[in-house]
Amino acid sequence: MIFQTQQPSSFLSQYIKSYWMIENVLPEGQTHLHRIVPSGLPELTFYLADLPESLDKTRSIPEKFVLTGQIKNYYDLKIKGKLAVFSVYFYPDSLPVFFDIPASEAQNQIIPLKYITGQSSDELEDKLLAKRSFGERIQAVEDFLSKQMLKVAVRHHHQRINHCINLINHSGGKVSIKKLTDQAFLSRKQFERTFRNFVGTTPGQFIKTVRFQHAIKTKSLGKALSLTEVAYDSGYYDQSHMVNDFKSISGKTPKEYFKEAAPYSDYFQ
Repeated sequence: MIFQTQQPSSFLSQYIKSYWMIENVLPEGQTHLHRIVPSGLPELTFYLADLPESLDKTRSIPEKFVLTGQIKNYYDLKIKGKLAVFSVYFYPDSLPVFFDIPASEAQNQIIPLKYITGQSSDELEDKLLAKRSFGERIQAVEDFLSKQMLKVAVRHHHQRINHCINLINHSGGKVSIKKLTDQAFLSRKQFERTFRNFVGTTPGQFIKTVRFQHAIKTKSLGKALSLTEVAYDSGYYDQSHMVNDFKSISGKTPKEYFKEAAPYSDYFQ
């Protein structure tokens, strides 16, 4: 299996967190189940070989080039044959910078890119399939996204929402919605509507995801920490609160989640 990751160019670094690519070939007849959990990061994914099968029929992967918005809970992908996936992780509020839709329209959705960008998606597909190196594919995608930015008008209140996301990140999800509303200088109703337009989910649900990701990061940095210590550090009321959130988000208790694989937070690491 080959796994690669790289940071974006300085021009796009305030909107894109990272690029990653994985390539693998499973033996004939062998399958692998991979659980997708909420990361807090919208994602643009390019399947350059076989498509995986989603076991959640409401989240089937309809095309090879798809945009995935914020998700609330987990789903499983069954992988077989040849896997070649190139992906872009956006920062939480960045979708409206590149695509002329409210991020809320992508919530819990896997949308074919061509439905949003039309013919330019087909042109990008031809370029990516023709490229052979990770770096060449990054350049092709950066060219595409840079052109997309020129097509989309700057949206009002973006800086306010970006400021609020930074507050959520720095607190690890330990911040009240009232404080965020006050910092944005908006009414509660205006703030929640504007937040959903940029991020794609409610402030409360997003904070829940960030707190979950913060718990994963905390455990990855302190493997000897008890679950009670992880819960306290991550802003849960108690361990049972963390257990309930983990089960609703990932389908597993924290003990099961951390036992299955080395903890790694896509959001924070």
